[in-house]
Amino acid sequence: MNDTFLKACRGEATDYTPVWMMRQAGRYLPEYHTVRSRYTFLEMCKTPEAAAEVTIQPVDLIGVDAAILFSDILVVPEAMGAPLEFHENRGPVFPSPVRDEAAVNKLIVPDPEDELGYVMAAIRLLRKELANKVPLIGFAGAPFTIATYLIEGGSSKNFFLTKKMMYTEPALYARLLDKITDSTISYLKAQVEAGAQALQLFDSWAGVLAPRDFAEFAHPYAKRIITALKASGVTVPLIYFANNGATLLDQSKTVGADVLGLDWRINLDEAARIVGPGIALQGNLDPCALLLPQDKLEQRVAAILEQGKAASGHIFNLGHGILPEIPPAQAKLMVETVHRLSAKK
Repeated sequence: MNDTFLKACRGEATDYTPVWMMRQAGRYLPEYHTVRSRYTFLEMCKTPEAAAEVTIQPVDLIGVDAAILFSDILVVPEAMGAPLEFHENRGPVFPSPVRDEAAVNKLIVPDPEDELGYVMAAIRLLRKELANKVPLIGFAGAPFTIATYLIEGGSSKNFFLTKKMMYTEPALYARLLDKITDSTISYLKAQVEAGAQALQLFDSWAGVLAPRDFAEFAHPYAKRIITALKASGVTVPLIYFANNGATLLDQSKTVGADVLGLDWRINLDEAARIVGPGIALQGNLDPCALLLPQDKLEQRVAAILEQGKAASGHIFNLGHGILPEIPPAQAKLMVETVHRLSAKK
């Protein structure tokens, strides 16, 4: 198996810089749409064979150094008892938002094998199919990010209802976050037991918080997850990604992760200076930069690789998920360029 990604996560020497992409199993690939035409989005997530098929597609087609499980961060709150819908033009919707004590009380901490067994089945299937290829990354949403969807009822522009609960009902907010945190710990443990070889915690909306609010309302819960995983004997690399989180790096570095994912709003060498030794960095090409012509894209890749030398380990990635409009050939070109430019002479 190509374990370059795992070595980089641990800060070990590698023959080249490994690369994968957030949302790499997704809508930019025609092969994904072929599978998607047979299922709704949630059906794909809940059908292990379909989830495994699209998980493997970018490994074979694009040449990435790690596979990330095809799923969604919102399957956890659904398993907690919050009905979930996906609307084609609106994205995820929770038709019964969690905004009061009664709604919080209704939520459960699910048994991951019972309520999310389809995820574990997909992981077990993927480990067999990826055995001689690349490692498999499992993932979950960080508690703050999951809470925003539950409170807002979906995505949001200003997160007013989330911040309203944080500021005016902090005890209720804490109870909600505690339930999400406990659910996420057991879910990620189960993923490792099923065979996940690394885990990423997505804090997609952390960047909407002021640093002092991140310190109170997001960081402690993410840290509790990572602390609990390591205390339970989980030894796979743990990645924490706070989107739009350049102003939060001095706090993110204390969350306990082995790797910090970065968006494109900070240079890697500056991030390495803030983070210090002992934590690898992952990132951080602007997804839209994949539209650049070959010579300009190569310059961007070369600059990020050079900056990445300042980190204790570097995994090349996009600063956020690949966009559906990106031609697959451009993604493949980026991967090949990373491999070629970073190869040890």
